[in-house]
Amino acid sequence: MKYLVSSCLAGVACRYNGTASLEEKIQELVEQEQAKMVCPELLGGFSTPREAAEIIGGTGKDVLAGTAKVIEKSGKDVTELYIKGAYQTLEWAREMNVSCVVLKEFSPSCGTKMIYDGNFANHKVTGEGVTSALLRQEGYTVISENEWMEQL
Repeated sequence: MKYLVSSCLAGVACRYNGTASLEEKIQELVEQEQAKMVCPELLGGFSTPREAAEIIGGTGKDVLAGTAKVIEKSGKDVTELYIKGAYQTLEWAREMNVSCVVLKEFSPSCGTKMIYDGNFANHKVTGEGVTSALLRQEGYTVISENEWMEQL
């Protein structure tokens, strides 16, 4: 099985605040060349660190439909960069012919079941990030690091 995994889960310090979310078993997959790392936000044009962003007005699916936006805490609209990163990730998934994508839960790009509610108050709601929504729309199996760890 070939995986595409969030870079932060494999130990790369690429999260918005310059940290990683290392899951050693996922890092091992990369080391064993069973998985490739991807950071949709970096592919979209962001650098690390960057300002926190949340989806306002819906979920990743709504962002793709044009009815919700991704906004940084300061109010800057960064929707287009999130969409760009999602499509770049989709291209990688196609090129690598991956069978499963493991993404970081809660992220406005990578959240698979839960994302922040858009109020920057550390409150989570049911929903998926922009990249997760696009990959699922295109038929990919997308799971969080928690779901992946439960399968071991």
